[in-house]
Amino acid sequence: MAHTDHQTMRRVLRREIAGTIGVLTDDHDFRAMRRYRSFTFDDHPTYLRQLETVLKTRAAQGSHTTLALFDPADYAAYCADTGLDPEAPASRTRFTAELAATGATIPYDGRPLALLLPALVDEAVRQATWEYATTLLTRLGPCPTCGEDIGRAAFTRASDLLVRILDTAPPGERHLVCTVSGPPDTLVSVLHGDQDAHGATRLEEAEALEFTSVLALGLATRSPGGLVMRTSAAGTADRVYGWRLRGGILEPLTASEVFDAYCTDAESGDLIAPEPGVDYGEPPGLGDQGTAADHRH
Repeated sequence: MAHTDHQTMRRVLRREIAGTIGVLTDDHDFRAMRRYRSFTFDDHPTYLRQLETVLKTRAAQGSHTTLALFDPADYAAYCADTGLDPEAPASRTRFTAELAATGATIPYDGRPLALLLPALVDEAVRQATWEYATTLLTRLGPCPTCGEDIGRAAFTRASDLLVRILDTAPPGERHLVCTVSGPPDTLVSVLHGDQDAHGATRLEEAEALEFTSVLALGLATRSPGGLVMRTSAAGTADRVYGWRLRGGILEPLTASEVFDAYCTDAESGDLIAPEPGVDYGEPPGLGDQGTAADHRH
């Protein structure tokens, strides 16, 4: 009887353990891991099918599982830095535990991996973009004239602008895209929001942080770029409008400029048919927040 009770307690405890599984999301990363003899999978599709079976089994047992993006190059560097044997499965486990704390992760919610893996890759890109933008903002240092931290001031201004943009937007779901061009890379950030019953906009915190950081970088460095808002509401046409980011300020785009941007292929430059049910217009005014650049001494 006591033995049965112990088994029952252990089963209960296993359900209390949250797990993280490092996932090789594409065939290129999978082939990179095959150089390790202890990694015994032969092909990527079979690996994903077996992984999905494990995830479903854990979910059926009431266990919570988090998916982490497993990067073979980062794993090799981790083993070199820590002195761990990359051939040992325990080393992969330790690396995955590090990913759970610091890397890109999403919870397993029962959806097929075909849907979850793109979301995991998007989360990794979002996190990398945020970290990169934050690093560049930090490196800007203090203003030589007034001593104010340029990156922090730009982040505050970007936060205020985002609030103003959302407050002046028409009712409905909001989809914003901010692009900042300049050496060495072009950064693109996407932010989704929808209104609750009281008219307040709900944002995903990590998305909002990344978006604000990218916008702040464009403002602080006076890099060229743009910000586009699309709103959708039942029974009305979608509305699209935006601003040009130039010289540390947001300049409103005309309706024709927005139309041209949406109806021109970005790679070939060819015209494409306008999307039906979409109204291309001018943005609402943002007041001095959009037209006043920081640190012009």
